[in-house]
Amino acid sequence: MAIVFALGSALMYGVSDYYGGRHSRTHAPISIALSAEMAIAVIFGLTVPFVESAPITPQAIGAGAVAGLCGSAGVLGLYAALSRGNMTVVAPVTGVVAAAFPVLVGVLLGERPGPAAAIGIVAAIASVGLIGGMLGMRGQPIDADTILLAVVVGAAFGGLFIAYAQAGDDSGLWPVLGARLGALPLLGITYVVARRAGRAGPLGPDVLRHGVLIGVMIGVANACYLLAAQRGLLSVVAVVVALYPAATIALAAALDGERAVRTQVAGMLIAVGAVGLIALGS
Repeated sequence: MAIVFALGSALMYGVSDYYGGRHSRTHAPISIALSAEMAIAVIFGLTVPFVESAPITPQAIGAGAVAGLCGSAGVLGLYAALSRGNMTVVAPVTGVVAAAFPVLVGVLLGERPGPAAAIGIVAAIASVGLIGGMLGMRGQPIDADTILLAVVVGAAFGGLFIAYAQAGDDSGLWPVLGARLGALPLLGITYVVARRAGRAGPLGPDVLRHGVLIGVMIGVANACYLLAAQRGLLSVVAVVVALYPAATIALAAALDGERAVRTQVAGMLIAVGAVGLIALGS
């Protein structure tokens, strides 16, 4: 079930990235991000306390708050990359770091995946780079600041995966509610600063409508990842979730007519085999 939940999380993250990316072209990205986070807070605030039978603990709330802070910092870093126009460089590096960082931490914490799963993890990390376009950056300028930004963003998303995994196997869904304590203040402050600088408009009905839909998808993705982390190894489930760019690229190809390059298609095929190996060795 851990792999099933992880795949569900990857799918939802990928779809939300596609949808959010499209609407961030016509609305300030921070406005979309904040409205989505507000929707997540309302959804989890109205459901988790009434459906969760597990006791609420400081560990669950604290780990969730760290996860929310890391996730929001990662999103803001991606927006900074978008403003620079360097996403073709940032995306693959970010994806690989986000996948590899939890693996390293998991091994340091004593996790030892089986041989098949270990091979699958290595293949999955390689596929993330291929799917993100790591071999399709010919002619793209690469500077030290861009690489550093990519590493920081990847580490932030990896930190989200690690933090949720440290909430405890018996924490239930409380960590996803606690994550709002870390995410909302950071996004709220950033929005106020952007608004005063004239870089963001009001949260009108159109922005809120898109934000609610994105928030639902991200909320489902967070919950699925948490359930996966409670049932499987961090070094396994985080890598599977890091395959989310495949869904984004598939939607862009199907709905926008964008063509994936051969290396991206190869990455997707490798990802399918990698998930099979991980499932076999888990």
